[in-house]
Amino acid sequence: MVFAFGGWNDAGEAATGTASHLLNTWGNSLIARFDPEDFYDFQVNRPFVFVDDSKVRQINWPTTEVFGILTPQFPFDIVVVKGLEPSMKWKTFSNDLLDLADDLEVSKILTVGSLLADTPHTRPISVSGSGSHPDIAKRLGVEVSRYEGPTGILGILQEAAQRRGIDAISLWAALPHYASTPPSPKATLALINALEDFLNISIPLGDLQEQSKAWESAVDEMAREDTELAEYIRQLESSKDETELPEATGESIAREFERYLRRRNIE
Repeated sequence: MVFAFGGWNDAGEAATGTASHLLNTWGNSLIARFDPEDFYDFQVNRPFVFVDDSKVRQINWPTTEVFGILTPQFPFDIVVVKGLEPSMKWKTFSNDLLDLADDLEVSKILTVGSLLADTPHTRPISVSGSGSHPDIAKRLGVEVSRYEGPTGILGILQEAAQRRGIDAISLWAALPHYASTPPSPKATLALINALEDFLNISIPLGDLQEQSKAWESAVDEMAREDTELAEYIRQLESSKDETELPEATGESIAREFERYLRRRNIE
């Protein structure tokens, strides 16, 4: 079960972009839609009015939807939860989602998020994986989360899943704060790659790689027009390159090779 929520957890809309990519890649069916009246403050997340093809006004209410994806090529199917971070009743919201996870016999939960950081756009987008409990982190091969401070709905879901005995990890992509205008295809690509690595599967990329290169070129152009920004990016690059451990670089190369082999097997 993959969770992605717009709002506080979704810098550059990279996390919800990841959910959208999964849904657009494979056929899916709607499993559930939450009643927005119970969980959303409409003065914070206002309904959206649009005119349909028959020129009739319609209203899209902010909500969260759950989709099922049948993936017979994998030893499991995928459930995608996508929506806006709710405004209230987080405990009830989380319990309702995890009740559904129990009904669907979900064995693993992955929450995806994106945050702003002091990182250069010219280097690979880093994705950190963590578990909320040392036992889970050790068993699933991720770091133990040591974050302390305000949290979003993803943190609440992680803790609630742990109490229910459902394995849950969190994947976070770090975006350059000076290039956070959505969409952020390079960050979405990084999260898709992280899902592939963790689940040991291959996910069709579509045109994500081309979009990522175009995004990077657009930010390059922005930097060329701003000398202060260009100098700041050079400083970030230098800092990133100095702190990048050789072992980490080797691990990155190994992961890229494993992805290549999985894709070749599918093709």
